[in-house]
Amino acid sequence: MKKTNENYVPTLKDDEILRLDHLSMHFGGLKAVDDLSFEIKEGEIFGLIGPNGAGKTTVFNCITQFYNPTLGHVPFRLKDGSVTDLTNHKVHDIIGLGLVRTFQNVEMVKELSIIDNVMVGAHPHFRTGVLQHMLRTPKARKEEREFRKKAEEILERIGIAEFRDFPAKSAPYGVQKKAEMARALMANPRLIILDEPAAGLNDKETAELAQIIYNLRDEFKCTVLLVEHDMGLVMSICDRICAISFGQFLACGKPAEIQNNKQVQEAYLGVNKEEE
Repeated sequence: MKKTNENYVPTLKDDEILRLDHLSMHFGGLKAVDDLSFEIKEGEIFGLIGPNGAGKTTVFNCITQFYNPTLGHVPFRLKDGSVTDLTNHKVHDIIGLGLVRTFQNVEMVKELSIIDNVMVGAHPHFRTGVLQHMLRTPKARKEEREFRKKAEEILERIGIAEFRDFPAKSAPYGVQKKAEMARALMANPRLIILDEPAAGLNDKETAELAQIIYNLRDEFKCTVLLVEHDMGLVMSICDRICAISFGQFLACGKPAEIQNNKQVQEAYLGVNKEEE
């Protein structure tokens, strides 16, 4: 059972969109996340780094309530400016609050076309029900046309419009990764969580990904939380970075500050103590 402060009132500073407030996630005797706190400012690209097993994916799962944390709170700013504690919500409610995520492994319905996969992201916003869609009522057809137009516009802005009618299983891997981000955008998110989006991409595709992440922030007005092992990508596009070790806070700051942090160098950037 989650141990929490029943009198806790979620608050954020004016420039913040989300904060981890003494977050912990225990699996039996294992502390996957241990008293972790950091804040994400609205409109920034925020990186979370750490080696395999550091607890990054567990942090994501606690934010999105796939895991209900053992301790702590996650205040999040809604579209109307009010603040809610995500730990008080169910996992299926999170998208509707304005927070979406992508996955390290591409999660596409292989038999569907790229555009139909993208339209799946709009389902939380459909006003017509399943029966109306089965009967193809005028209202359902109109709504589907509206969302298809929106999906086409997003695919165009992401740069993969020419693949819209390809079955997902026939599309190049890089296109599938971009389509996954397009699907997330269909939900009109305020914060988008990217879980290792550069995994499996070549240098050219990684450079294109960097531009897409900039576009998520600048064109689509999304705050971005990025977990990525490609340190070149992280250091080049993130406004601030938080480094964690064994689920605990290690350092947080601008890329140059993280690069020059002795603890981070030893833990993540391969500095050998004997070379100091």
